[in-house]
Amino acid sequence: MTDTTAAAVLRRGVDLLLAKDMRAYLALWHEDAVAEFPFAPPGAPRRLDGIAAITAYLIDYPDKLDIAEVTALTVHETVDPAVVIAEFTAAGKVVATGRPYEISYIAVVTVAHGRITRYRDYWNPMVVIEALGDDLLSDTATGATR
Repeated sequence: MTDTTAAAVLRRGVDLLLAKDMRAYLALWHEDAVAEFPFAPPGAPRRLDGIAAITAYLIDYPDKLDIAEVTALTVHETVDPAVVIAEFTAAGKVVATGRPYEISYIAVVTVAHGRITRYRDYWNPMVVIEALGDDLLSDTATGATR
């Protein structure tokens, strides 16, 4: 039986992202999931509602960023067993330019019945803008709220 705890789903998601298996990664998300980016810069999505918007936003992720490793992954369990907080660093390169990409994240992830229902992604937009430039702003998915 597959472990459906929040921590296990988060770790499985990291493995799938590193494997660049976006279809399998997106299968971890609930159809009514919400992805939020509280620190998103102007022009980038702050919120994605539903799997269609999340898929449109993430499906081509490996074509933009080649994430080679996730380091310093620490998963903090909370008093709510459905919620975990993850701290990690993703490193790789920007596909279009070959420039290095390295950024630290904090994510608050809510899971129900083995699927992600809410993902709040706290990242430094300045690092992402420097690495991706206009690509960050040109791929706003349908259903994104600014």
